[in-house]
Amino acid sequence: MRTLPAAAADIASTAMAVLAADGRCLWSNAAARRLGFPPEELPQSRAEPGGAAVDLRWPGVDGAVRWLEVRCHGVDHEGQRLRLYELRDVSDERREREWGRNYRWRLAHIEKLAKVGTWEWDISTDTVIWSDVLLQMFGFPPGTALDYPAYRELLHPEDVGLIEQTLEAALRNPAPFSYTHRMYLADRTTMRVFECYGEVFTDASGAPVRVLGTAHDITAARRTQEELTRLAERDPLTDLPNRRALLGRLDELLAPDGQRTGALLLIDIDNFKDINDVHGHAVGDDVLRLLARLLVHHLPPGTVLGRLGGDEFAVVLPGASATDALAVAENLCNVAVHTPVPLADAGLRVSLSIGAASLEPGDTRDVVLAHADLALYEAKNAGRNRARLYLPEQYRHAVQRVNVVSRVRSALDEHRMDLDAQPIVDLLTGEVVSHELLIRLRDGRQPPLPPADFLPTVERDDLIGELDRWVVATAISALAQPPVVAAGMRFDVNISARSMESPGFGDWVVGRLRGAGVEACRLGLEVTETAAITNVAAVRHLAGTLRDAGCRLSLDDFGAGFGSFAYLKHLPFSTVKIAGDFVRQADRRGADPVLIDAVVRAAHGLGMRTVAESVERDALVPALRRLGVDAGQGYHLGRPVPLGSLLGRVRDARAGASADAVVRHPDH
Repeated sequence: MRTLPAAAADIASTAMAVLAADGRCLWSNAAARRLGFPPEELPQSRAEPGGAAVDLRWPGVDGAVRWLEVRCHGVDHEGQRLRLYELRDVSDERREREWGRNYRWRLAHIEKLAKVGTWEWDISTDTVIWSDVLLQMFGFPPGTALDYPAYRELLHPEDVGLIEQTLEAALRNPAPFSYTHRMYLADRTTMRVFECYGEVFTDASGAPVRVLGTAHDITAARRTQEELTRLAERDPLTDLPNRRALLGRLDELLAPDGQRTGALLLIDIDNFKDINDVHGHAVGDDVLRLLARLLVHHLPPGTVLGRLGGDEFAVVLPGASATDALAVAENLCNVAVHTPVPLADAGLRVSLSIGAASLEPGDTRDVVLAHADLALYEAKNAGRNRARLYLPEQYRHAVQRVNVVSRVRSALDEHRMDLDAQPIVDLLTGEVVSHELLIRLRDGRQPPLPPADFLPTVERDDLIGELDRWVVATAISALAQPPVVAAGMRFDVNISARSMESPGFGDWVVGRLRGAGVEACRLGLEVTETAAITNVAAVRHLAGTLRDAGCRLSLDDFGAGFGSFAYLKHLPFSTVKIAGDFVRQADRRGADPVLIDAVVRAAHGLGMRTVAESVERDALVPALRRLGVDAGQGYHLGRPVPLGSLLGRVRDARAGASADAVVRHPDH
């Protein structure tokens, strides 16, 4: 039994007090008095001699709540049995323990809110600790013991190597890492996708000692991403790869590390415009869908069939020789012409023209496409319903195309390009709300080249970018003329897919408008649906630039490319121009009025105006008005006239003639 002096000597630096059996304080040191602890309260701590320490909550002299650890010792002194109490301030330790518990609680709830689980790998013991949230994400109850071998069995076999290689590399060179993997949940049937991030921690010598990581269930996000990718790379009508995806596959073959052998087929439906005109747009859609299904079933394994747009398909044939490609093409022609498209009263027979080109050393994508296009031209020129293989002598046709580009370039340099203006008329009031500017080649050379003969060729050349900028610059210059400003005229111009994809084109347009002092709302740009759906990101960027400046952006030929209404939701157009294929029969029964009504409702619901193209008959005007179409454009409403003539009329009108001659069509 310790004596009081000995105990006091041993713990002189510790806060302490000695109490008699009746609870009277016989002695306390300065440390105990500084704590402000009344000795008479010590028995209430329930600390017993030789027993475990107890914690006692007590307000300190500074008013703050403190926690004291109390230990009791039995001592004998001069025949009395006394109690010696040791007092230690453990407030900081207590707070630290409480903080740790709260921290773990907060961490668990944060994991639940973020749907992210955590894990820790102790390398020295080779044990893995999984958070309860992560175990639940894996389908296990909280606290389940899950070692790495059991976890490894749940991983998708194809992803095990990736995970282990990533971890091994991170341990060799300690650094943050990440990987995405698939795994089965505890039920062994449900598959989920997890995105994991981690970091390796080392000791003072640089040796890895533990790894901390997180896991996030991205299954839903992955499905959404896959669906968006599918939409971006699939044709909405036929569900085939679209132009972007198909040409991407061709690029893979032509890459330096690619196969670099194979062939390309370009497929065109013969007289498809006549099918649409005679049988209607719905039948045209049926033809495209049927051919998509039919051709897929008659192609060799490993080939890729896609739709380039309109009635054009293409096939990439990896590893095929020129002879093989021609044989495949001829078989497709034979299958198509002998498989009638079922109609209500008869079967429609469709024929194909196909151009084939083999991939030769040094070929680029453009060269292969040009060769296949030349072969397709030969097939059509030979009478259609046949296949032709590209031959070197067909190069003369390429030369002709080069001559077309050269002719257009010369006309542009010599100021022999011209613009015609066709009115866009409000169907309710009959007023001209804008004019679409249409490019014309008037260089005096023979034979004349209408836009349909030179624009498709020029659009494959960098010249199209210069041509687009010339059109926009000419339109802005005209809009800046005082009589035109006074008349409040507006112009709309078409731009190509290449300009649309040019990162700086929108800023250039806005800069030209500001430099000329022209209100941005007086200029509108039109992009075709086919161009828009092949590069949604480019259209969104251009639309954002133009919208912020106040310009208008129209989706031209809506329906011609069989686009999805979903694009209207994601692309901020101000106007939707309904393709003429829908409009020509709008005053008659059938699908066209229904489709126009749907387009109008969708466009108006999204805050967009509508313009009907190809309004070429008087009866179409009231029919379109009933369907809610805002404006129209076509020969019945006004034929194109040279822009110079229109501007002359404006100047004359401002000089005293009736302004109605400029802003109102005579027929209205």
